[in-house]
Amino acid sequence: MQPSETKWCSDPSAAGAIIMPALNEETVIKALLADIQSAVNLPVWVVDDCSADRTADRAAECGARVISLPVQLGAWAATQAGIREAASRGLEFVVTMDADGQHNPSDIAALVQPVMQGDCDVVIGSAPARGSRLRRLAWRLMRLTSGLSCNDLTSGFRVLNKRAIQSLAGPRASYLDYQDVGVLLLLEQAGMKMLEVPVTMPARVNGKSRIFSSWLAVASYMAHTLVLGTFKRRRPWSAG
Repeated sequence: MQPSETKWCSDPSAAGAIIMPALNEETVIKALLADIQSAVNLPVWVVDDCSADRTADRAAECGARVISLPVQLGAWAATQAGIREAASRGLEFVVTMDADGQHNPSDIAALVQPVMQGDCDVVIGSAPARGSRLRRLAWRLMRLTSGLSCNDLTSGFRVLNKRAIQSLAGPRASYLDYQDVGVLLLLEQAGMKMLEVPVTMPARVNGKSRIFSSWLAVASYMAHTLVLGTFKRRRPWSAG
């Protein structure tokens, strides 16, 4: 671990935390938490989504706060559980990131800075180059149907300020199944200013995606997301 004086530290007057939903990440969580602790001086909340392995134990051993869910809710609902806790504590900002090693802790400081400076309400860690040809096609369809302009619509590496936290802790966000188009549309409709900051995203360390485990799952996700984007996008006559 690097000496503590080399770490990035948030404004001591602003309370923040890192929220990390985790499902069966026992093999990678310890190394990831060590990297986070070397990079930034922020508490880490691991929301254990009813893992079948020792993810929660490993996280606790590393000093993370573990929020254990009694049933498996999925990545977005697990993230929202952490966001609701942040809202109840009145935190000024949170960082949301995956527990599979795709999000680089060294990028956290650059993501937090625009929110801390008041330049925006939400920062999205954007890595559009990671997308395959099919993923880029999917992103284009999502943008067309939703009206969103984000380059990386599916990144869960984000920073939310207090206003955004309160918005996503509410009941409307509880109806969402995924963290991407629906969440971004909700934030947009709430008047949040969003900014994309380039980050690097290596391949996930621990196997393949659990959300998109088959082509049927991918097809179901795309149908759900495109319909949601079409019906929830902001209409020209509602902009004022």
